[in-house]
Amino acid sequence: MGEEGLQIMSNPTNFSETKQDRVLSDDDWKHKWEIKNIGFHEKEIHPLLVEFINEMQYGRTKLNIFFPLCGKVVDMKWLADKGHNVVGVDVCEIALKEFFVEQNIPYNEETVDEIPGAKVFKSVSGTIALYCCSIYDLSPSVIGKFDGIWDRAAFVAVNRRDRERYTNVLLSLMAKDCRLLLVTVEYDPKLHKGPPFYVPESDIETFLGPSCTYKLLKKMDAFTDKQKKWGIDFYFENLYLVLPKLES
Repeated sequence: MGEEGLQIMSNPTNFSETKQDRVLSDDDWKHKWEIKNIGFHEKEIHPLLVEFINEMQYGRTKLNIFFPLCGKVVDMKWLADKGHNVVGVDVCEIALKEFFVEQNIPYNEETVDEIPGAKVFKSVSGTIALYCCSIYDLSPSVIGKFDGIWDRAAFVAVNRRDRERYTNVLLSLMAKDCRLLLVTVEYDPKLHKGPPFYVPESDIETFLGPSCTYKLLKKMDAFTDKQKKWGIDFYFENLYLVLPKLES
């Protein structure tokens, strides 16, 4: 896709006058998993990841890849099967255990000395480690830095008031050559309270722009009957490639 196409697609509808102020706690998310209210979970590998995986790999192998707010997303096994090391985090222990069971991956459970009350579930193979704790408790001293990050449903799930805090965690975990694939969603936020929350490109500029360059790779029409039931009439998923700015 040429630069002209990118420029056209990087000007989403302006809903700046609308703020989504709904706040979900960790307990709210745990409850969703307990009652199986997990319509946000996708049973198939995300098509944007499949299409643009080379933008993350960039000719590299055996990457360390981070999955923020990972749930039990099947994309983790897909990348591990490609030879990469996967680290995820979620507050919902149910989700993490279900991932290993449903993917038939033997695992062990360990405590995390640096984070009181946290657990980590590690595949016996050593290629997947899923932390059960708040993402805000993670730091490079605990899990290192990453060559790639796949954020399909994290930024759009974070409370609007927490976006700066969330992106600061991501930035702290990015190696200097990290390649972040970030999916945001676009719809009329006056018609749906979220999550997933509408994320304008201006928020990417505000929270990631000072430290990173970014470009829109694809705008995908993802409108289905599920979104129609929310009372909205369009729904796009926007995939961005985010790179740390080179130090001068």
